[in-house]
Amino acid sequence: MVTTQKFLLELRAKSKAYFQSLRDHLLAEFAAVDPKAKLEKKSWDRPGGGGGTMGVIRGPVVEKAGANFSEVFGEKYPAIEGKHKDKPFYATGVSTIAHMQNPHAPIGHMNLRYLEVGDTCWYGGGADLTPCIEYEEDTSLFHKTLEKACADYSDQAYEKYANWCKEYFFIKHRNQERGVGGIFFDYLEEEPEKTFLFVQKVGAAYAEAFFSILKKRIQMTYGDKEKERQEYWRGRYVEFNLLYDRGTRFGLMTGGNLDAIFVSLPPKVRW
Repeated sequence: MVTTQKFLLELRAKSKAYFQSLRDHLLAEFAAVDPKAKLEKKSWDRPGGGGGTMGVIRGPVVEKAGANFSEVFGEKYPAIEGKHKDKPFYATGVSTIAHMQNPHAPIGHMNLRYLEVGDTCWYGGGADLTPCIEYEEDTSLFHKTLEKACADYSDQAYEKYANWCKEYFFIKHRNQERGVGGIFFDYLEEEPEKTFLFVQKVGAAYAEAFFSILKKRIQMTYGDKEKERQEYWRGRYVEFNLLYDRGTRFGLMTGGNLDAIFVSLPPKVRW
């Protein structure tokens, strides 16, 4: 969608403010789940324009979780998409990833972003769940909550984005999905104000469903067998993020902060 500069600046400001507030909300939720955890916040600057803040929390319950905000811009958009090559760009977003000590608790991931390239703007993102030990009721809750968030945006949104998620979070060399899915969307250029409301609903839906699941699963007992299974699935997670993930690629191609980019990687992994 081609827009005026005034409209882009207003949408940029609203998106940035929301992503920052969502980052703070997520960190507060992690602190509530694990009151003994330690939170480390670190700001970073990007050579060429912009920067961000990385928030990482570690404790006896939350082994490692991150909630990051970024805002980057520059004169030449990375050559990920041919039609946008070498145009001025602006990108802001929030991302979160969570690895719990308890293997009954799933890995949770969400990313929401707003981009401008030239006079074009769009939203992208998604949320997905990767349980090491799957519980059907958790999978159902996660999907139903995201489906509700999609309902007002479009009648076809949930089905379309759920299928897109299955295709996107697929580990080709393993011939398997990374987890139990969720939603994934990108290049949403039409009706940006309506799409911004949708993005906010996705952020709220993810937090509602994921932390509801966490509070239940972190109470369960486990042993070495469950930990081994957890670390096995974490290995799949690492493989996908390093080989296929667009956010990782974009961060590296735009000179983003390496600690913030790789905060998604789990602390202990098994292959």
